[in-house]
Amino acid sequence: MIRVLVADDEPLMRFALRTLLESQDDIVVIDEACNGAQVLERAREGRPDIVLTDLRMPGMDGIEATRGLMELPEPPAVLVLTTFDTEDGIAHALSAGATGYLLKDAPPEQVVAAVRLVASGAAALAPGPAARLALSGAGRGAASRPAASPDLRRRLASLNEQQRELLRHLGAGLSNAGIARSMHLSEGTVKAYVSRLMSVLEVDNRTQAAILAHQGGLTGGG
Repeated sequence: MIRVLVADDEPLMRFALRTLLESQDDIVVIDEACNGAQVLERAREGRPDIVLTDLRMPGMDGIEATRGLMELPEPPAVLVLTTFDTEDGIAHALSAGATGYLLKDAPPEQVVAAVRLVASGAAALAPGPAARLALSGAGRGAASRPAASPDLRRRLASLNEQQRELLRHLGAGLSNAGIARSMHLSEGTVKAYVSRLMSVLEVDNRTQAAILAHQGGLTGGG
């Protein structure tokens, strides 16, 4: 079961998300939160697999809460669900550690699919904002260290062919299972390779690595 913590300051939105997610056989909502402080408190207690959170909430917002979640011993994946379709918002969310970003007008089936994608280790980004972020260079805020570095080309050039192939797959949004099938490796080996690749590229999560794949032209779109 995929264990989800839902965070939004609107009770009706929380109810709608809980109803949607719990209609699925493989997803359970373990708790709710109405602000960032509650997100951190209830994530520590419930240890969800995924936190599905709004960006704008009273007090501590979703960005600050995501940063706090990433400091937990076993941080959950974070999927942002918001009304704000802005490149800055996406960049800040990804920089804080989120691996998914959807808009609240997304179809219900897209929200469910995004939860499953993030749970599998893949990125889940709304198509329009994701394209602008990757292709316009706005991802520099999300992957601040490597993207802003003048030696990004050298870093990418230092990758061996297997690492470049792995980065291409991350850029395409594949999960570890999908990469394993494509590269004829075990999921455990892929997980270890992804961890090593992120260390080499100096990024904090696979979404930031995916943005670098776009910026470096490894996906055909950068």
